[in-house]
Order: sequence, then C-alpha cells, then structure tokens
Amino acid sequence: MEMNRKISREDFMEFFRDTDKLNQLTVDDRIEIFQTILVGSDDITCELLNGILRDYCVDNFEVVEITNDKK
Repeated sequence: MEMNRKISREDFMEFFRDTDKLNQLTVDDRIEIFQTILVGSDDITCELLNGILRDYCVDNFEVVEITNDKK
C-alpha cells in the first residue's frame, strides 16, 4: 500500500463493518488497533471493559471501579 494514500472515515468504517475484509486482519493487527483506537483515558470505563469481557465470554474477570474520596 502506498504510504501517502489517505482513506476517509467512511472508507475505514466500510472496511471495519465488512466481515470478509475484517477477517483479513491478523491477530496482531487487531491487538494493535484495539490498543490504540481510543482517544484517551476517559474513554476507558468499567462499563466498557466489563462489556468487552461479556462479549468475549471471559467469566473469570470483572472490572470494579475504586474511587479515591480523600478530600
């Protein structure tokens, strides 16, 4: 692929939503995307992480939120 080629958001989402195209990605590709796609720490929530664990049938983990109420 050309390094200077740009794809639009629509192109990316079309690729992402196409199962045949998505299945061309390697496990390492998928891990790289997963680890870098969120914008910042505010995007990572207990609900998101527990939803991912549920979606992947991971029953031996649960994310709990610990609040630090020292004032």
